[in-house]
Amino acid sequence: MFDRLTRRLFVAGLALLAIGAVPAPTAPLVLAAASLQESLDAAADQWAKAGHPRPVISFAASSALARQIEAGAPADLFVSADEEWMDALAAKRLIVAGTRADLVGNRLVVVEPVGRHTAVPLDGRRLARLLGAGPLAMADPDSVPAGKYGKAALTKLGAWDAVAPRVVRAENVRAALALVERGAAPFGIVYLTDARASSKVRVAGVFPAASHPPIVYPIARVATATNPEAEGFRRFLLSPRGRAIFARFGFTAPGRPR
Repeated sequence: MFDRLTRRLFVAGLALLAIGAVPAPTAPLVLAAASLQESLDAAADQWAKAGHPRPVISFAASSALARQIEAGAPADLFVSADEEWMDALAAKRLIVAGTRADLVGNRLVVVEPVGRHTAVPLDGRRLARLLGAGPLAMADPDSVPAGKYGKAALTKLGAWDAVAPRVVRAENVRAALALVERGAAPFGIVYLTDARASSKVRVAGVFPAASHPPIVYPIARVATATNPEAEGFRRFLLSPRGRAIFARFGFTAPGRPR
């Protein structure tokens, strides 16, 4: 009797040890465009409240993040602010086929420090005179999506040649926003969601959707990803619940007319 009870306790103890030995799920690593900071953090918080490990998110320019993936940096998901950098990774088979999807869209605006009340004209000559008169903060137009969209819009409106010599190139869109917030530049070109995230700037003008390529944020799983939580989080972001979080921060549905 005693031996039988002892055996049962021993077996139960082994079972408890086995359960305790199972490692807890680890958090997926997400590399995401700087403009997604508040919205993606909010989505990660909601995912964690559902009992999942909260994703670890690194925010930077899409160009910098794509180059990190190309260099072999560990990551599970990548969210770019344009399609070109996702295309570059796809061409090198660095994302998982079938996991790429358009997550959200955005709008491009001119911002100025709070307290000013400039009405930015969208006429090429007047726009060139206004933005070309002082430093214009932009994400690097040669590589960073927000900067590329901005250059395309200014070119379409006939103002780029006059404005280009006065452009202060920032490493990402949030760095461009910070220049305007600090008063280091009277105007900046950022996304509408960036402007909404700051209490120190106001929107002085909105670029017509037709003046630049559609602003699309694609998401995909990175080819080297091994974290089983990554796919679940990707699906959550693309779900109606996930998209509602982004809409709350001012993002549009991808492809929606603006």
